[in-house]
Amino acid sequence: MPVKVLVISDYRDYHSARPESNIFIGLARLGYDITLMTYKEGRMAEEMESAGIRVLDFHPTKKFDKKEIKIIRQYLVDHNIDIMHLFNSEGIVNGIRAAKGLPVKVILYRGFCGHIHWYDPSAYFKFLHPRVDYIHCNSIGVEQLIRRNLLFSSKDKAITINKGHNVDWYNNYQPRDIRKELGIEPDSFLLVTVANNRKMKGIPYLLKAFNLLPRDANIHLLLVGKNMDSKSNIALVASGGNQHKVHFTGFQKNALEIVAACNVFVLPSIYGESITKSVIEAMCLSVAPVITDIPGNIELMKNGESGLVVPAKNPSAMAAALLSLYNDRTLLQQLGTNAREHIRNHLNEKRTITEMDALYKRILS
Repeated sequence: MPVKVLVISDYRDYHSARPESNIFIGLARLGYDITLMTYKEGRMAEEMESAGIRVLDFHPTKKFDKKEIKIIRQYLVDHNIDIMHLFNSEGIVNGIRAAKGLPVKVILYRGFCGHIHWYDPSAYFKFLHPRVDYIHCNSIGVEQLIRRNLLFSSKDKAITINKGHNVDWYNNYQPRDIRKELGIEPDSFLLVTVANNRKMKGIPYLLKAFNLLPRDANIHLLLVGKNMDSKSNIALVASGGNQHKVHFTGFQKNALEIVAACNVFVLPSIYGESITKSVIEAMCLSVAPVITDIPGNIELMKNGESGLVVPAKNPSAMAAALLSLYNDRTLLQQLGTNAREHIRNHLNEKRTITEMDALYKRILS
């Protein structure tokens, strides 16, 4: 009989869900009997149904909800589910409770490197709960964090399986003529970052680095995302005298078309990342990445071969890396080409499916 798997996740955003959903499409092709509890709307649900996955129009909306817990538990019992794979807070908290006393194996996903502490009581409702069999980590950095905090159960619960990508998913993204839209020179050297302005993203350090670049260099910075134009960020830009070279675009629905038109993707994060999807996407588009050496992201590339890695919170080192690519276009092109090949060879969806298949077999052996 095929192994029965229940997945609880939110797949409404096709683009964001694609690396995750393709794990289960791949497993379904290997013969797994998979049911997905999600919001049954949008293109991804249709694709998963076409792959033979049973899609139920249900997703928990509140934690510790007795009615929602009952729905999940009833499905586990009625269908003799072997493995339950949970991907977000509502699904995790309710799913763990639904599994109480049942033989189903429980796997949780963690894609954020932070906010788990052995001394925090709330952690035992989720990742440190004794009912959890395995924790699927999206990076070694996340795995190490969880292992440090698993004081009362086996540290082997935490295992790294990256969410792989397919570089061919990005073949149809055409570069947007963003230079013309912004009214800047056609040969301008463009740096871009795509993020929402949160402390962990380290945007002030990027702005300080930009202020250290030569004023006569034809380098522009695009900040794509929500709340980038905060008062503190605008003040930092003004202090450097290069205000006309920094462009706040706000949220952009088709941000990858902007990224494809740029020379360098920069991510100055200072903590909390796993392996950041926006960096992977830029690498798939052959855009050279410059990132910081925080846990998780440092696993994304080989420094000097498929990107540049600089110390976090170090504007001088960031500025030097960016200027080196501005001055050496051969290196810039080589890093971009190698970045795409690195994802193709080391962070691809086929590897992810193979590793997940091995984990499921290990759990049930």
